[in-house]
Amino acid sequence: MTLAFETDALKFAQELIRCRSVTPDQGGALDFIEKLLLSAGFTCHRLCFSDDDTPDVENLFARIGDSKPHLSFAGHVDVVPPGDENRWTHPPFSGEVSDGKLYGRGAADMKGGVACFVAAALDYLSLNPDGFNGSLSFIITADEEGPAINGTRKLLNWMSDRSIIPDFCVLGEPTNERTVGQTIKVGRRGSLNGTLTVRGKQGHVAYQELAHNPVPGLLSALNALNAIELDNGTEHFSPSNLEITTIDIGNPSQNVIPGEASAKFNIRFNDTHTSASLIKLLQQLVQKALDGFITDYELSFRITGESFLTEPGPLTDIFSSAVTKHTGLKPEYSTSGGTSDARFIKDLCPVIEFGLCNETIHQIDENVRLEDLEKLREIYLTFIRTFLKSP
Repeated sequence: MTLAFETDALKFAQELIRCRSVTPDQGGALDFIEKLLLSAGFTCHRLCFSDDDTPDVENLFARIGDSKPHLSFAGHVDVVPPGDENRWTHPPFSGEVSDGKLYGRGAADMKGGVACFVAAALDYLSLNPDGFNGSLSFIITADEEGPAINGTRKLLNWMSDRSIIPDFCVLGEPTNERTVGQTIKVGRRGSLNGTLTVRGKQGHVAYQELAHNPVPGLLSALNALNAIELDNGTEHFSPSNLEITTIDIGNPSQNVIPGEASAKFNIRFNDTHTSASLIKLLQQLVQKALDGFITDYELSFRITGESFLTEPGPLTDIFSSAVTKHTGLKPEYSTSGGTSDARFIKDLCPVIEFGLCNETIHQIDENVRLEDLEKLREIYLTFIRTFLKSP
């Protein structure tokens, strides 16, 4: 059967790229998607969320059908800034096609993925003009590349308050390094940021007895942090790692003992730990390392996500089979990479991530192969068809 929408993934992606939706501005991208989905019979909700000291963000929730099983696709239309636009071979918001590739900011991360799951859903509806059992929905934000405060997290709370709970969600982030079909993300490591500030007493280096240098204490603590081995990894996760990212003393003079020294670090942690257990461990470690050096210090933390795992099972296997059908590859179940909005979605329903290749994301001349767009649309469509026949 010839599908009514089968060539539209590229067209949709081009239209989305042409929207200058640098985070947190949706730039017309949500308008375009909403118009498409309304014409196909979806019920759409445009939701703008606010919070102190963060920009307002527009979001879109759209659904067709109201019964189970309920399959949701999630993604974002905001993009990182393009950088120096003169360095682009093709203008970053033009959506130009050249040598079998679609160029533009967001082509891979992740307007291409959004275009593919919207096109797949419309394909599915064209195959089922008399209706279908179950429901399809979309969770789309313009706040993934930004602080992620007024986006998916609040949209999920809105859904939960209305008892809108999908049975399963596919997040269309780019998950493959080189070839579509390599990797399905079934979880992510958690992320914990720490800041250690050690305070002494400023003074002249020639009169050290009148000052108290905080640097030796800071170095002692950092050495202890750097030496820690958190774990050896688990079945689905690589070992946790702590990386020192900045050391700041802010002292322009070589003959002045500084009064304060600070450092920042980040931990990416697996399911051996929680942020709470790590914070307790680090507090004890720093206190011991500073014993004998200094007592005036501050250790603060910011949690950006807990580790999580969607245990592989029948639904992940169904998705894996769809990938194999259209790529010939057996994808690896992985938890590698940074954080994504899956860290919020997992609190509402099981979630996996699968999308395009990530080799050019956030780069000059970001692009995606046209054949990859078609493969991804086909994978999503096959999964929709199989899932909505499942109990």
